[in-house]
Amino acid sequence: MAANLARINEELAGKQVRLIAVTKKAEPSQMEEAFGLGVTEFGENRIQDALAKREKLSPSLVQNAKWHFIGHLQTNKVKQAVGNFSLIHSVDSLKLAREISRVASSRGMTQAILLQVKLAEDADKSGFSKNELLSQFDEISKLPNLRVEGLMTITPLTDDPSIRKQCFTGLSQLRSELEASHGVSLKELSMGMTNDWQEAVDCGATMIRLGRAIFYDSCA
Repeated sequence: MAANLARINEELAGKQVRLIAVTKKAEPSQMEEAFGLGVTEFGENRIQDALAKREKLSPSLVQNAKWHFIGHLQTNKVKQAVGNFSLIHSVDSLKLAREISRVASSRGMTQAILLQVKLAEDADKSGFSKNELLSQFDEISKLPNLRVEGLMTITPLTDDPSIRKQCFTGLSQLRSELEASHGVSLKELSMGMTNDWQEAVDCGATMIRLGRAIFYDSCA
């Protein structure tokens, strides 16, 4: 793991990119090791798994790390997600944004989110289409107790780098369009995983979500 992180950090040197360690398949002991090697942000796909793992982690890690939710979030799980994660990456509908706003408001807190966008045809991926987001962003941005910090995307499974690049550049362009038309600052672009993170960084990613590249030598 130390060698994997050293290689990743070397490539990220001088770039304003945050590394989110995806812990979907990681054991608590691996998370502790990563924390000891300087990883301070962790992303989980399932709420129950994330909360269960925290009970097995050291108080130092739990208190000092930032926790991200990166999996599909159902509206009936919002109450568990709000407040337990500093950033929810996967807000993929107006309905979900409204529910997060409602729960956060009832608790007197503000929840930071990213809006998930689907920029290529992929039946397995969820997210706003570009046109949906352009038409709904104004309402989402005005929801109380909700802070939209940026956009997120997941590329389709493909060996064609041009398709991935189209998704990454498309997300960056959509951010610029939303900032210009609504007078807002969307500082985060969460894009890039183990198989394509270098391409995402080249296209302006501010957050990359890596699991296998950190925790397993064979996938580094």
